Amino acid sequence: MPQPFTDDALAPPIPPAPEDVHSRVIDWFSEAARDLPWRRPECTPWGVLVSEIMLQQTPVVRVLPRWEDWMHRWPTPGACAAAPQSEILIVWDRLGYPRRALRLQAAAEAIVERHDGAVPADPQALRALPGIGEYTAAAVACFAFGIPEVVVDTNIRRAHARIFTGAALPGQTYTAAQRRLARDLMPATDDDGGRRACAWNASSMELGALICTARSPQCAICPVADLCAWRAAGSPPPTEEQKTRGQAWAGTDRQVRGAIMAVLRGGEPVDAEALLAGLPLPEADDEQRRRCLETLVADGLAQRRGDVVTLPGVL
Repeated sequence: MPQPFTDDALAPPIPPAPEDVHSRVIDWFSEAARDLPWRRPECTPWGVLVSEIMLQQTPVVRVLPRWEDWMHRWPTPGACAAAPQSEILIVWDRLGYPRRALRLQAAAEAIVERHDGAVPADPQALRALPGIGEYTAAAVACFAFGIPEVVVDTNIRRAHARIFTGAALPGQTYTAAQRRLARDLMPATDDDGGRRACAWNASSMELGALICTARSPQCAICPVADLCAWRAAGSPPPTEEQKTRGQAWAGTDRQVRGAIMAVLRGGEPVDAEALLAGLPLPEADDEQRRRCLETLVADGLAQRRGDVVTLPGVL
């Protein structure tokens, strides 16, 4: 009876043992981790929470000065909760998605009201705060309190996909299979109370951010290059399903809204017509400019009284 055709080159790569990857990546992190202020022992849970909100879809290099300024002005949830919304938005500056700033202040207000001004450690209590989702709650519980929650951001998903499944990229959607993989990869917590699991979260995130990047992975200096399933498969390019679609910026409402907010952050009331006419965006027509101003007002990021527009709370 003829045997079925087989080709070892087409067989899926065998994933490495998680324990081997844990050890190498955690050891690498202990030497290569960036010295970021929210990772330092003296950083408060509030500082970790602020960093996690600011880092959403925003590079570290842009977050650093904003985080330092924020923590200098509002070192506690109570201080942030009492700040004028206009100052919150001014200090947020150009981090993008400024609704995050107002949600962070709303979370601070809830921390004051529900938890006597102290960031809660319990992941469910964190998740119940305004604007705090699954990832942020897990990250704060882990990085601020040492609770071994499963933390998965884009960098971790990419590292997991390459090292353990052989995929070039994880795709845009966090799938049920990826969720199971992340849970299964967590080190056991019985012996050390979760210290190694928390270290794995931090180190795999850093590996994805610095080494296992989306466009130019630094495989030559990766601590687990010889264990990586993607490398074993020949480093295949991403499939169409694996690719992440980048968000456009030029000509979008996001760009126009950002230009309006840049003017309003000057802190002074401005004439609405002069504001819209003066935007340095020749490709944006009058209808788009007016629509974007209306949505900023509806989102609580701007305030309009008659012909005058300001940040909220200025008038």
